Amino acid sequence: MADHIKIRPASGTWVVRASGAVLGESANALELTEGTYPPVIYFPREDIGMSFLEQTSSTTRCPHKGAATYFTVSGPDGEAVDAAWSYETPLEDVTAIAGYIAFYSDRVAVEKL
Repeated sequence: MADHIKIRPASGTWVVRASGAVLGESANALELTEGTYPPVIYFPREDIGMSFLEQTSSTTRCPHKGAATYFTVSGPDGEAVDAAWSYETPLEDVTAIAGYIAFYSDRVAVEKL
């Protein structure tokens, strides 16, 4: 694994909300830390109401994690464009995040219960 990336089980139960509506809750989330960036919580897809997410055409590439795909999140107050992302086929060193989705906490609420 890239020396500056750490992936570990996130302690406790985590919830993600859009406009106050719960999109998912998980006791099986992962916490990814990368360098000096704040930790990011990755939720297993099976713990997210995927009907609230629609994949967009946006993509980015991280040299350490691979290609990211993005999702618009729909909530009661409207849509948050590209508010979630996933590494569908992450690079070998970070395969633990395959099947997980992360959210921008400035666009939706990501909280530990």
